[in-house]
Amino acid sequence: MSHHHTKTLAALCGALLLSGAVQASTPEEAAQLKTTLTPLGGERAGNKDGTIPAWDGGYTKAVPGFTNGGRRPDPFASEKPLYSITAKNAAQYADKLSEGVKAMLKKYPDTYRLDVYPTHRTAAAPQWVYDNTAKNAVNGKLNGLTPEGVYGGIPFPIPKSGAEAIWNHSLRWRGSDWHVDFRGIQVTADGKQVVTVDGRGDFQMPYYEKDGDAASFNGDYWLIRLVNAGPPIRAGEAILGRENLKADRTQAWVYLTGQRRVRKLPIACCDTPTPATAGIMAFDEVDVFNGRLDRFDWKLVGKKEMYIPYNSNKMLQPKVSELLGEHHLNPDHIRWELHRVWIVEASLAPGKRHQAPKGRYYLDEDTWTAVLGDRWDANGQLWKTMFSNPIVMPDLPATVPPQQFGFYDLVSGAWYVNGVLNEKSEQYKIMPRYGNTVFTPEAMAGEGQR
Repeated sequence: MSHHHTKTLAALCGALLLSGAVQASTPEEAAQLKTTLTPLGGERAGNKDGTIPAWDGGYTKAVPGFTNGGRRPDPFASEKPLYSITAKNAAQYADKLSEGVKAMLKKYPDTYRLDVYPTHRTAAAPQWVYDNTAKNAVNGKLNGLTPEGVYGGIPFPIPKSGAEAIWNHSLRWRGSDWHVDFRGIQVTADGKQVVTVDGRGDFQMPYYEKDGDAASFNGDYWLIRLVNAGPPIRAGEAILGRENLKADRTQAWVYLTGQRRVRKLPIACCDTPTPATAGIMAFDEVDVFNGRLDRFDWKLVGKKEMYIPYNSNKMLQPKVSELLGEHHLNPDHIRWELHRVWIVEASLAPGKRHQAPKGRYYLDEDTWTAVLGDRWDANGQLWKTMFSNPIVMPDLPATVPPQQFGFYDLVSGAWYVNGVLNEKSEQYKIMPRYGNTVFTPEAMAGEGQR
């Protein structure tokens, strides 16, 4: 299917980009979600080499002794790497490596490597998410760059454009209400570690309220409230964000302790630095890509097999000092697997500006998570390579990165990782539905201290 499917997509993309509102799939195409495709749109079958297994429903087996909100164990802790990819043998695997990964192997040949483990297709979601995805397949459409007629599932499980695929990432299943305690850590080019964020975050996806529907949904699909406990200079600061399907309706506010007041951010998108990472990352680098699409033209390149970070519970186990290397995450604790990914390219749209006018994103076919991303600067130089590390959460069920993402700056040598849960007693706690007043500027003003 993959080769034929990719050729068909290539033929359709040009026509679709010239049109306005486009229906995502015919009923006949959508029927594949119950036969040759998984309920979220991946290929059910394994690959011909047997190195990618067939999807069998995902990993939903409860971990003995685990309690909601507790430290998450590694269900594959007993497995050993099948092989390692290093600077010395990278050429042998080059066709399955992103440009950013190849650049990291070249830049840090003595320390950077990929330990490749057996592939497990753990992705899963509740049945109601599968049911909604099937409805979205025939009801969903893009009106320009805005999804319409979708709710509570993957919006375009059989994508026909790059914009549809990126929306699948933004609207992927990752729970509806959750709490995470985490750190964000910058590592300078000379290896100095600087904690930028040590806080508690509350998150909600109104798009995934189980009893909602497309007709009553107001478009606010992702809400965040982050309150900093540290570092000391930032203790008491807070940020609130409300992402909307219609980009102009997205809003963000900050509470700054020195001013003792909540201020609305004038620009909460794109290459503007986000206070959520102390300005280290741009708004649209969160989760590898996040937010409005209109700065770029999007191209769906196709699907291919690639080595990506996956089933990354292993990285939650060590101490922070053991997880962070001098120039990158410690390869001893990072699990890589061979999976099929959708490749989407972003090119600066006419009349727009952006610090990174070209980008390439790699979306896991089973979860639609952007697990890797590369960005080029205005000089055409590969500038940043971004990553996220999905973990297995059978209690949700899902395989997603719990606000775990970061980047390596290939020019300066500095790097950043967000969502460091190690040494935190609470890691992604599934919450009852938050009240309507929680994600409001008034609530954040009440939370602010100092």
